[in-house]
Amino acid sequence: MITYKIHFIRHGITEGNLKGLYVGRTDTPLCDDGRKKLLDLKENCGYPDIQKLYVSPLTRCRETAEIIYPDSFTEIVQNFTEYDFGAFEGKAISELKTDPAFNAWIDSGMKTPPPGGESSTDLEQRISDALEYVFENMMKNKLTSVGVITHGGVIMTLMAKYAYPKREKPYDWIVPNGTGFTILMTPQMWMRDEGFEVYEPIPYRYQAFQRLGLEAYQEQLREWNEGGFADDHYLYDYADEKEDENATMVTPRQ
Repeated sequence: MITYKIHFIRHGITEGNLKGLYVGRTDTPLCDDGRKKLLDLKENCGYPDIQKLYVSPLTRCRETAEIIYPDSFTEIVQNFTEYDFGAFEGKAISELKTDPAFNAWIDSGMKTPPPGGESSTDLEQRISDALEYVFENMMKNKLTSVGVITHGGVIMTLMAKYAYPKREKPYDWIVPNGTGFTILMTPQMWMRDEGFEVYEPIPYRYQAFQRLGLEAYQEQLREWNEGGFADDHYLYDYADEKEDENATMVTPRQ
């Protein structure tokens, strides 16, 4: 039985990430610090070897691909683009707290679309189609290890829906910029369970652990986190304040 590896990687840092904005379809590039930190991760931690790369069409993902995998054969996959935040696009939570439409969206767990935006059902279907396309392409072309450079929301949604072992909440799958997960797929598991197995985090941080030693490695991670590689939990603070338990399912991401 052939096992197929797919390496999901979130794009590098943008100005919108640093400002805590809802940035979905807006085509923003990486910021200078984002480029630098991707190079740091590549040099100190290492990314998996791949035979092909599938990339979201947005600039921040294409630039990330050029930094991490400059020599890889790349295919743009439109359905791997980020969630459409509609009227909330480009805004911070502080600007939206008094917006009735925003609060209704949070209270629905993002199941109703924001004004002019995308529903969670539409997002899930779109990116599931993209994943299935990649998997079928791998089997057709006898590829066993490929990369997917996409967005935080895309990765989180796919992991929440399909990953084993399961995690309690969808946003338990949040990934810092430039990081991600390697997953294992087989035709049998996909057809039987509609799922895949989580193999390991990306980049391969144990390599940095071995080279730098524990203390130096932990210090390096602290530096990266302080510079913008921290998880996006600040984007969930407002939802956590809401009494409606469904509010914790909101998924602002970039």
